[in-house]
Amino acid sequence: MKRGDLVLVSASGDYGKPRAALVVQTDYFSEHPSVTVCLVTSFALDAPLYRYEVIPTADNALAVTSFVQIDKLMTIPRQKIGSSVGHLTDKQMSEITRLLALWIGVADR
Repeated sequence: MKRGDLVLVSASGDYGKPRAALVVQTDYFSEHPSVTVCLVTSFALDAPLYRYEVIPTADNALAVTSFVQIDKLMTIPRQKIGSSVGHLTDKQMSEITRLLALWIGVADR
């Protein structure tokens, strides 16, 4: 599992049903027992600063246009994460990284 992979996760709480997620954690901590992801949804919301649109391709293996939920950043134990089902491009990950920096305040300074 690497940064940029689309995986299936079983989160707890309100987001507990199995769903797609994007790995956003650096590969540097690949041995850490948990992984930071953004949940993915097919529900369209006009919020380009915290919903990143992803069109289905062979590489990402999405069945429908989906949205990375920048505001649904969570850390999940590795055992609740399935194998990679697809991967986003470097360009997409750069754009998502900028949105994450804005969301968590790194871009404030």
